[in-house]
Amino acid sequence: MYLNSRELETNVLSLSSKLPLYGKRILVTAPRNYALRLSEKIIQKGGLPILLPAIETCYLANYTELDTALSKIDTFDWIAFTSRNGITAFFHRMHDLGIPTSVLQNCQLSALGKDSESLLSFCNKIDLIPAESSPRGIVSELAKIPHISQQKVLIPAPEFVGIPEPNVIPNLVSDLQKLGMEVTRVPTYLTQCLDKNIYAVELNLIRQGMIDIIAFSSTAEIESFLRMVNSPSDYQDCLIACFGPYTAANAQKLGINVSIMSKDYSSFEGFADAIAEFFTLPSK
Repeated sequence: MYLNSRELETNVLSLSSKLPLYGKRILVTAPRNYALRLSEKIIQKGGLPILLPAIETCYLANYTELDTALSKIDTFDWIAFTSRNGITAFFHRMHDLGIPTSVLQNCQLSALGKDSESLLSFCNKIDLIPAESSPRGIVSELAKIPHISQQKVLIPAPEFVGIPEPNVIPNLVSDLQKLGMEVTRVPTYLTQCLDKNIYAVELNLIRQGMIDIIAFSSTAEIESFLRMVNSPSDYQDCLIACFGPYTAANAQKLGINVSIMSKDYSSFEGFADAIAEFFTLPSK
């Protein structure tokens, strides 16, 4: 049995209207390279993503510290990557300097959640994917390893411009040092806020109550977003969703009430699931 075009259109509309996020306008503040993946998951659940990348990531102007670390990369026991951006920037710099990935054979490499796919694509090697997809998860896994004390770990990290550095990387450095590890943190890429003037339309939608949910995937996005609005009254009609407990905790510290928090923060699919679940629970 075949459907004619009108029947097919009706069927598609009927199915779309039954999706959990049907008609919900969701502001995505993730940087562009992440926003695409999150938006795709939102669309699959019927939502309407509105893009407002609150931060952008870009290459460093000065690579002195990273180049120094790369020149002695074989002295590190571990390299702990905390983001896909860090992985990309790290390997691009290795390529620019003509350093082969074979020099990493004596290092143990760690990445979080879906970031492991990126790491494998660059060097076909990964030694640790923490059960908890967070810097704290890295610490928990390394703490289980005998004789971890005195081992050397390199942390490719972002350098922040225009916004305060969130506590994520400083806490990671501190926690690893408590394990007795020798920690070297190097700036690998820039994270900076964007000019709010390019988002006049999107910010007006928020003030007019046209946005249902604001989805934050990092603390840096929250810091930058708060510099774009005039006061909390601008977004008082929006539900706030956060990608995992650490971003949610920092949102609360910054005075934002969080309604939705993803328990699975290893991928954006888990984030979209949490937002959808909020609207499918009986009480909602």
